[in-house]
Amino acid sequence: MTDQYTLQDPTTQYPKPDDSWKQYQEGAGSEQEQHPKPDAGETSYRGTGRLTGRKAVVTGGDSGIGRAAAIAFAREGADVVLSYLPEEEADAKEVVQLIEEAGRKAVAFPGDLTDEAYCEALIQKAVDELGGIDILANIAGKQQTQESIQDITTAQFDETMKTNVYSLFWLNKAAVAKMKPGSTIINTSSIQAYAPSPTLIDYASTKAQINAFSKALAGSVAEQGIRVNVVAPGPVWTPLQQAGGQPTEALAEFGAQTPFGRPGQPAELASAYVYLASPESGYVTGETLNVNGGMPTP
Repeated sequence: MTDQYTLQDPTTQYPKPDDSWKQYQEGAGSEQEQHPKPDAGETSYRGTGRLTGRKAVVTGGDSGIGRAAAIAFAREGADVVLSYLPEEEADAKEVVQLIEEAGRKAVAFPGDLTDEAYCEALIQKAVDELGGIDILANIAGKQQTQESIQDITTAQFDETMKTNVYSLFWLNKAAVAKMKPGSTIINTSSIQAYAPSPTLIDYASTKAQINAFSKALAGSVAEQGIRVNVVAPGPVWTPLQQAGGQPTEALAEFGAQTPFGRPGQPAELASAYVYLASPESGYVTGETLNVNGGMPTP
């Protein structure tokens, strides 16, 4: 079976974009409606027990990178609490089934990350249902392309900040209060923190904030034995892109600017989250791991 350990040519391992990718989805977007369907590791990720007995919370766990991380965590031996928007229930049910098929416990807990009370309840849910939390993977995000700053409303700016930054603060704060030594927090930045697109002003600025926030927090909690790191993806094929994250007409060339000439797939990010969650990265904290197909970063 082909899995993440099979030797493959990265330039041809996954499809390159074409005109058939130019589709638009209303709302948050659904993996079931996306064409071509992303690879989140459903049939390709093979675990090796690196997270046996761990207790994880994954935001955005219904689709995209969050889905891939949740699947990988479970196949590595972790129980998982999934956070996602209520309208993403159909995608989330698939992930719950995959986690349970891996022999691990899945707890579905839909809600809105822009609500501080929900964020606090999400961490408490892990404590109540799993007996604690020792992995927090913050992956959910809001991204809406706009041609000009004049097109970014205060409502959009506020929602982007609350989804990407405020929720990060609320979740990290709540998790640190419950975590024991050896626990890990993995936040999610982006290539946009280093090479911001003119059409993603609000989104790009949140991703730069996440890098700085995580480095500061890592220094703050190091003495508690808690590590904080960041994964910074490049262009990755997720429902977010078809749901206004990119201009629809630009999707035919999405990821073509990378040296591999294609976007990444969620499954290609999973191992980065597993590495930062596992004791293998025990001497790594305050770092940002770029998984972007070779796009230069500082």
